Amino acid sequence: MSAVEIQSDERAAAGLRPWWKGACIYQVYPRSFADSNGDGIGDLPGLTARLDHIASLGVDAVWISPFFRSPMADFGYDVSDYCDVDPVFGTLADFDALVKRARTLDLRIIVDQVYSHTSDQHAWFRESRESRDNPKADWYVWADPKPDGSPPNNWQSVFSGPAWTWDARRGQYYMHNFLSAQPQLNLHNREVQQAILDVMTFWLDRGVDGFRLDAVSFMMHDRALTDNPPRPASDTRKRTRPFDFQRHVHNQSQPEIVGFLKRMRALADRYGERYLVAEIDREHADAEMKAFTEGDSLLQSAYGFTYLYADRLDAGLVRAASEIWPGEAGEGWPSWTFSNHDAPRAVSRWLEGRDPAAFARMSLLLLACLRGNIFLYQGEELGLPQADVAFENLQDPEAIANWPLTLGRDGARTPMPWCEDSPFCGFGEAAPWLPHDERHQALAVSVQEADPDSTLNWTRRVTALRRSRAALRDGAIRFRDAAEPLLVFERGEGDAALLCAFNLGHDSASWRLPEGWRVIERVNAGGGDETLAPLEGLIAERA
Repeated sequence: MSAVEIQSDERAAAGLRPWWKGACIYQVYPRSFADSNGDGIGDLPGLTARLDHIASLGVDAVWISPFFRSPMADFGYDVSDYCDVDPVFGTLADFDALVKRARTLDLRIIVDQVYSHTSDQHAWFRESRESRDNPKADWYVWADPKPDGSPPNNWQSVFSGPAWTWDARRGQYYMHNFLSAQPQLNLHNREVQQAILDVMTFWLDRGVDGFRLDAVSFMMHDRALTDNPPRPASDTRKRTRPFDFQRHVHNQSQPEIVGFLKRMRALADRYGERYLVAEIDREHADAEMKAFTEGDSLLQSAYGFTYLYADRLDAGLVRAASEIWPGEAGEGWPSWTFSNHDAPRAVSRWLEGRDPAAFARMSLLLLACLRGNIFLYQGEELGLPQADVAFENLQDPEAIANWPLTLGRDGARTPMPWCEDSPFCGFGEAAPWLPHDERHQALAVSVQEADPDSTLNWTRRVTALRRSRAALRDGAIRFRDAAEPLLVFERGEGDAALLCAFNLGHDSASWRLPEGWRVIERVNAGGGDETLAPLEGLIAERA
């Protein structure tokens, strides 16, 4: 029996922690991972063929971004059928084969689910928009215009313009927090909730081990449709979209979300140890992550955009993020990611002119030392920088709409470079949907496999260390006093505790390993006994 097949009751009887607690989870953006059929788009068979690479990293699970039927207005985050695979990615049989292969590699499979909205091509919406009295008339958020014909309120969509689009068939506006092609589900409606639970059941029955829940903050709206207040002038964050001018207190983050999450957790628990992790919008992230994971009846974990949208990495950021989760009784479990499909890659975002390979390795070690689950985004194990994508090659609707003020997401979504001397870097036999960045060719998997000192092999070393030390997987975290740019903290308790120290700055900094400790891992060494070099990091155990 593989580790994946050991059920929760057996793990509990053996005194084992839940498999997901402290897990390292690898995120795959399937469109850009591996193309098996030569159409320029990654697919499920391509992912299955590359699962050995993922398993070699020593991760616990694979999170797969949406691969469901979709017109691809937002590249799969606009779902037209939750219970089928889009033909561009393969078939349900291909998904079943992927799960089967993952089991042989002791990998668990987590699928992305988008429950706040669907595509406007979904059968539910097509029926809903036909009239005001059909069986699904109340499955989406519809509202009458104001007397002057304008939208019902001032809510703005994330990507551009009002969060309302007129539909002449019903003589009403429908709501959309994102693209107009992504109408908002009315999750206040219990029938809609049940339909979503049926979707979860479909995938749980197919063997998935959990769900990454997209845009949970947007699941429910204020039914009174109250106007959002303006963002105060004292808030100096950059404003590039109408969305940025408001405080989003009524179009999202409603207290009724908690009740629906309880129904989701109760369903998942019937299948044993399943893992539910929420993506939380940044405006109310701290409070919502705690509220949505409290106790044993809600989600196990949540993550926000603390690191993903941070302009720089420093000790203050790490401390502030960790202090959201002090480890109190009944508290949920955090998850962290430095890069993903929605944000520029961390190596570029935080580099500040320093050596990219050194920064990539230091950040990987730091991520592995954080208390909580950690996500590795595809290509992060290679130290890939953000790709440069020319305007004429952009695919991301947000980037196109807000060019050039919004960097967009395409630069983090370019195809994986597998082999430096193959056409299209081994991604497939045809030109991919987004072009490769030339800098990625030299960082291809084939190049790094042959170099024992590569970022790829460093990643394997770091994940193996995290997996072997309980202190790193689920131990407590305590910060030690240290002046910027130093970051020093302990993980775990007593003799099993580990000491972690990092210099996040540009210059050497004075620091000495305390008496009674010995280094077990070090990156970018060069500071000697009295200092830490720039981007140096280490882990020490009690001597």
